[in-house]
Amino acid sequence: MFEKIRATIRRIPRGKVATYGQVAKAAGFPGCARQVVWALRDSDQHGIPWHRVLAAGGHIRLPGEAGLEQRMRLRNEGVVFKGARVDLATSQFALKRGRAR
Repeated sequence: MFEKIRATIRRIPRGKVATYGQVAKAAGFPGCARQVVWALRDSDQHGIPWHRVLAAGGHIRLPGEAGLEQRMRLRNEGVVFKGARVDLATSQFALKRGRAR
């Protein structure tokens, strides 16, 4: 399960984002947004662009420095923010269910 989720996250291109729920659905596990969070643990070790995955509504839910790092990484990629949230209308990637590469 986690490897399918990680492969789905790797498909999100630079400058785009997806929500936990969107990733779960595209990986073939609708309703399993919490498992996406679990799959992101040790993401650096797996080479996953963890910062491109957000909570519903474009919220960054990571606390403290991790949340600041996520915001910084997204801004550096050109992701558009509206206040504290990512503007999903311009930055959300349309993940479709499919074979992960």
